[in-house]
Amino acid sequence: QVVAVLLLLGLLEAEGKCFFNRTQEHCVCYNLSQESLGSIIQCFPASVVEFWGGQLERYSAFTISDPSPSAIKTLGSLMIRKIVFGDLLVPEILLAQVLRFFSYTQVQELVFESCVFKGRGNWAEMAGQDLPILSLRFHNVTSAPLTGREQDFSSLSSWLGTLQELAVTGSHVTSLPCGLGRAFRALHSLDMAQNSLGDESLVPAFCEGAFPQLHVLRLQRNNLTSYHGACESLQLLPELQHLDLSQNKLMAALPSSCQWPVSLRILNLSDTGLDEVLTPLPPGLEVLDMSCNHLRAVDISLISLKQLFLSQNMLQAAPSIRNYPMLETLHLDNNSIPDLPWDEMKLLRHLQDVSAAGNPYNCSCSGAGGVQALAGLGHLGQGWPQDYMCHSPPRYQGWLVRDVPVSVLQCNSAAVIAPVCVALVLLCVAAA
Repeated sequence: QVVAVLLLLGLLEAEGKCFFNRTQEHCVCYNLSQESLGSIIQCFPASVVEFWGGQLERYSAFTISDPSPSAIKTLGSLMIRKIVFGDLLVPEILLAQVLRFFSYTQVQELVFESCVFKGRGNWAEMAGQDLPILSLRFHNVTSAPLTGREQDFSSLSSWLGTLQELAVTGSHVTSLPCGLGRAFRALHSLDMAQNSLGDESLVPAFCEGAFPQLHVLRLQRNNLTSYHGACESLQLLPELQHLDLSQNKLMAALPSSCQWPVSLRILNLSDTGLDEVLTPLPPGLEVLDMSCNHLRAVDISLISLKQLFLSQNMLQAAPSIRNYPMLETLHLDNNSIPDLPWDEMKLLRHLQDVSAAGNPYNCSCSGAGGVQALAGLGHLGQGWPQDYMCHSPPRYQGWLVRDVPVSVLQCNSAAVIAPVCVALVLLCVAAA
């Protein structure tokens, strides 16, 4: 009976086969049929099992009875922790029955890739049902809209209330009903990247009481346009620590008085079209990514900031890093910065990773010297030395910054001549 249920999830008219990699404990099944039933047996020792290809619509009326005691024992002994279903046409009525079987297993992660869900399942059978699944992922899936399915969420509340990770990506989702968020009482991570969420959909999605334990929220590559609107919509997430709004074209109405959740530690606003770092920012922010924007200057102070990403902007100068005493990582690649503030950088005892390739360096002695000093400490990572080129003065144009001479004699003759003159004077005085 256990084999029959697993087989049903990967069924096709054509005969298929499973391939088990014992080293990786990974088993992949293609186009299984009743004739190749024995092939699925070899997947039982695997920790990850994938089923690819299938058309389950003709089994919509199939009734799956509760497993026998021996089947329950077998299900509980399986080592499978993750199951992937791909390229399947899935009737919801069938899925609702099959999900109950996972309560007898140790499966913790369930993934649907490029699947089409049809019809409506009888989710009332899942009322009060607990499942061991903690992570649920959908990518490039097609299904009925979520709006108006509050009763389904209620029937699944016992399981949804324990789920920790949910991802629905690349699936053209336009809205999330408030009731859905309230069902996810323990959810820590929500990934809604590459969908069609607009500004008007955020307020109901993150209503009062929705996602009370959410730590990580990914909303990159949606249809968001309002910086202030996003900030206002997410204020009711009291535990939010990591927010990704990258690759949305955000417009900012200045000034903005919106306060992001004070719990926020990581904020990704890269490739959002912003031309200014808008304040206020959460005082405890540790990571700020503003790369791939239109920034011309950065003048903010964040005493807890550890990582600052400003690559591919229009900066004319590096930010004053005295405003970030805890800074460990600073990325400034592909801006218009002629030199690095070595005098400030050498005072930051936490600074370890500086990346500033692709800038038009002024290779006067002080300019080249600061970059060379950073490289000497091992702080310059990928791109050094080949992507650090001199733009000026003319005699060094086209040189690698590494190759510019910066000895005291060449760069500051006064520093050499002055002591020599003093020495000569002293000798003359002594001789007299």
